Amino acid sequence: MHIQVGARTDLGRKRGNNEDSFKLVPELNLFILSDGMGGEAHGEIASNIAVETIAAHCSEGVKNKSVPLLAEARPELTEKTNRLVSAIHAANHEIYDSAVKHPAQRGMGATVVSIWLNETRLSVAHVGDSRCYLLRAGELLQLTQDHSLVAEQLRRGIITREQAEKSDMQSVLIRALGIEPDVQVDADEQLLMDGDILVLCSDGLSRMVSDVEIASTLLTAPEMQGAAERLVELANEYGGEDNVSVVLVKVEPTPAGFFWRLWRWLNKPLNS
Repeated sequence: MHIQVGARTDLGRKRGNNEDSFKLVPELNLFILSDGMGGEAHGEIASNIAVETIAAHCSEGVKNKSVPLLAEARPELTEKTNRLVSAIHAANHEIYDSAVKHPAQRGMGATVVSIWLNETRLSVAHVGDSRCYLLRAGELLQLTQDHSLVAEQLRRGIITREQAEKSDMQSVLIRALGIEPDVQVDADEQLLMDGDILVLCSDGLSRMVSDVEIASTLLTAPEMQGAAERLVELANEYGGEDNVSVVLVKVEPTPAGFFWRLWRWLNKPLNS
């Protein structure tokens, strides 16, 4: 498969240090983004542990299929998606253990969103409010659900979307890495199509730049690195309230085209 990648992280306009991290592993088509939290408790350490641990665990699993999973395999998910979930559990353990061992790090945590491309399949796994979007045929779709108090209230109909957008509680998470010894990881799979653009971002982008503007930027940019840089610029132009990070992955058209990719999807073994 042929992909084009762009990535950028920035301090923003209001923060004194950047607690975001991302990791690109193009040889595996694996991409990870994490937003640290904790301030003086070293959120940047938590986010760095997250991306490095996930990359290492997935790489090890590719080299050695006998490496055990750290969570019960879900039969409806492929081997790669289950490995990605396991990697996030590994990251949770590493962050939690580091905070236990180092008093200065107590209270640190992180969000994470990660994708693993496997020919016709996309694996997505996440914890927290860092997001994955899919731009397809001009429409931007959010593939992940925020694990935040406001998002949960919105899902339950307790507040309206307008109230959610104005709430001072948007940054309050109900799920994050490193807070407890174990964590619930959301995972899903999608069929990939030529021309798809995947967006991983911290809330420093999603809270500052509208979905319409994100889509417009992706559709008009000649290449993904320029698009990533422009999205960060927009977040800062609108106030830069938080660190802002974005990773973009575009599935380039191939001679085989959509129907070959669909055939591969329908005929590929479920454990691949």
